[in-house]
Amino acid sequence: MVLAAERVIVPLDVSGEKDAIALISQLPDVQFWKVGLELFVSTGATILPTLKNRQKRIFLDLKFHDIPNTVAGACRAAGKYGVDLLTIHATCGRKALQAAKTALVEGAAEVGYPPPKLIAITLLTSLNSRDLAFDLKVPIELPEYALQMAVLAKESGLDGAVCSPQEAAQLRQVCGDEFLLVCPGVRPKWAETGDQSRTFTPSEAIKAGADYLVIGRPITAATNPQEAWAKIGDELATS
Repeated sequence: MVLAAERVIVPLDVSGEKDAIALISQLPDVQFWKVGLELFVSTGATILPTLKNRQKRIFLDLKFHDIPNTVAGACRAAGKYGVDLLTIHATCGRKALQAAKTALVEGAAEVGYPPPKLIAITLLTSLNSRDLAFDLKVPIELPEYALQMAVLAKESGLDGAVCSPQEAAQLRQVCGDEFLLVCPGVRPKWAETGDQSRTFTPSEAIKAGADYLVIGRPITAATNPQEAWAKIGDELATS
């Protein structure tokens, strides 16, 4: 039986700390929250101690993408927050990924926290094969590209990757059971896909090999978020 509280990450995609706290309070059974660019840029790191004080797990999804020295400095700082997961784009390249991983461990050690798991963005789930070929001018097929980015991350010492659930099975087979796979683009059958181009249902994503599912608007934008959370939990429990 798959428990939603252990495998589902809910994004705090709000613009202020007050709204974030209200959402956390509205969904007390959610144990793993994602803090992304909107909330972090709006309020800084102030929401992180609030989450930790409530014994919540934290996915700090800032998607770093820069030269090695810059991402290393950012990861060293992020390591001191005591979060559980942190993201960086695989397209930073091998040197930047390695520097980021080293700095993250060093930053966490300075304050006595376990180092966060550093996971690489393979390809944003809002992009499809046509976007990859025509807009980004990448001449290989999308599944192969996502796999290559994940392999690069693993070879660089990272702990896992963010990928579409549609690529999860292949990444799991190649990268092994210890490599974390975090999958956005997960939509229950009763939810709209929105701007996600490559989606699976929660049960399909788990069966494909995902460790964690990122499910936002089907829960947070629902008329009754608690009811939506319960429906997803029921689906996963029968997976």
